[in-house]
Amino acid sequence: MKMTSPKTLVVIIAIIVAFYSFAPTIVKAESDEKIKKIESFIEEQRAISKIPGLSLVIVEKGKTVYQRGFGYADVISKTPVTSNTLFELGSTSKAFTGLAILQLEKEGLLKRSDDVRKYIPWLKLKYNEEPQSITINQLLYHTSGISTYTIADIPESNESNALELTVKKLLEKPLNRIPGSSYEYATLNYDVLGLVIEKVSKQPFEKFIKQHILEPTDMKDTFVGLHQVKSADMASGYKLGLMREQRYTPPIYRGNVPAGYVISNTNDIAKWLNLQLGSNQIDSIDKKIIQESHITDQSVEPFDTDTYYASGWGVMEKDRNQYIFHAGENPTFTSYFIMQPNEQLGVAVLANMNTTYTTAIGQGVMDLWEGKNANNIQSGGPGKMDKIVTFLCVTVIGFGIFFSILLLKTLRKIVRKQSIKASLNIKRILLFFIHSLIVATILTLTNMFPKFLGYNWTFMKVWGPTSITVLFYSVIVTSVIYYLLGLLHILTKKTHT
Repeated sequence: MKMTSPKTLVVIIAIIVAFYSFAPTIVKAESDEKIKKIESFIEEQRAISKIPGLSLVIVEKGKTVYQRGFGYADVISKTPVTSNTLFELGSTSKAFTGLAILQLEKEGLLKRSDDVRKYIPWLKLKYNEEPQSITINQLLYHTSGISTYTIADIPESNESNALELTVKKLLEKPLNRIPGSSYEYATLNYDVLGLVIEKVSKQPFEKFIKQHILEPTDMKDTFVGLHQVKSADMASGYKLGLMREQRYTPPIYRGNVPAGYVISNTNDIAKWLNLQLGSNQIDSIDKKIIQESHITDQSVEPFDTDTYYASGWGVMEKDRNQYIFHAGENPTFTSYFIMQPNEQLGVAVLANMNTTYTTAIGQGVMDLWEGKNANNIQSGGPGKMDKIVTFLCVTVIGFGIFFSILLLKTLRKIVRKQSIKASLNIKRILLFFIHSLIVATILTLTNMFPKFLGYNWTFMKVWGPTSITVLFYSVIVTSVIYYLLGLLHILTKKTHT
């Protein structure tokens, strides 16, 4: 066999040394290019969506590879968003509750196959007037049959018994389907699980989560419920209204904490993502339990293309990769977490506005970091609704101004004796009833409109754009002005000069 000459070996070694010398520079250049694209993408989408502020973190193989705040935690004071800024997580809180249930099962304190009435005996729910058995698994996987629309029944409360009051609201509603038959997302499923955790552990939900999840994970800046927050780093919440951000303070729903009111920042969420990805090993939290929380229920149809629900997470197959994700939405905050376990890659976006753009931004950032193109984002959800409602507001207020001018002119004629009281006849009486019926119909339909969507006006005012409230009162005021105008025309006549 022919031996390689010393000169050739020197050349080969030089090439190898040169490659490894330049490799970090190449990787850094690629990373810098990704970051530029991500930052440009976020600023563009934030401008379109009118999100006041958001915080982003990307973790990869156990390290935080990118973290930055964009915009303002408070618009009026111009307080910038930082990695310390606290946000309500919304439904990304559900994964904490799901993990707690699995921890209790590991301790032998419950079984997921158990009927929930074993722990909450009075929770007797029916479908078509027939009593039903609901398992803890069915609550975890949103296959309990509890309706999506029960979110509108969550009571406003900051009392210590708010969780039980919230779950008791389910007694007033029938199930929407047979338990275990199909998927239907209902936030109250996780409030029921929160109450199960309290009954089994014999301690408040927030205390259990703090002791068994937050403290072992060193999530020192994460709080379970707004009533626990004692920090100046809390962001102000906003929602859209009349085509711009509007600061809004919603009612307190302490009974919805297990499903939507964990408060955190991207410093702590980075630790949470690494825990989920297996990069952050915690002695008191079994890695197998974390993995088990990502196992989906495939006994029902997927809720989206190749996407099933696990214990507080959605899991989808895309481009031969698995992605674990969840979105969170509260009246004035949103969040989105997405992970790619094969690469130990995770992205989290926290925003201080109720908007569907937060989810789209999180998905776009993941795509850009993976070297793909971010999909074009179409406005939807509250943003699209606000545009429609704002147009209706302008139209209704325009009619209101027009009717007001006519009403003032009519009143002036009466004052000047140019119009006088007319005697009632069959025609005028008939006109009076028709006019009254038209206005009554408008007001009734306005009041009933949310019911056609499965909600009520209280829910719409809290969760919808502020323009909805403006429209509601605009319709009432305009209808009253129109009614008075019509009434004066029916009951008066011109004087003959």
